[in-house]
Amino acid sequence: MALRIRLARMGAKKKPFYRIVVAASESPRNGRFIEILGNYDPKKEPAEINFKKDRVLEWLSRGAEPTLTVSHLLQKKGISVKQREADAAL
Repeated sequence: MALRIRLARMGAKKKPFYRIVVAASESPRNGRFIEILGNYDPKKEPAEINFKKDRVLEWLSRGAEPTLTVSHLLQKKGISVKQREADAAL
């Protein structure tokens, strides 16, 4: 079972916000997930990104792969996938 860190859409029509979740890659976008790691609100100016840094790093070390969008959000907050690879080497 491959794990992904991805966005799950929430909110009303034309007022989206997203949860950053860990889910099996086979489950649907808004389907079953394992853990909520944070949230992302693109409608605010500037866009609001909140997440639990320690939990994200733990899931990355366990082998969860972030989607392209989530990896860009993590880079904006100072966590890179390359950092995960360096932590795994220790």
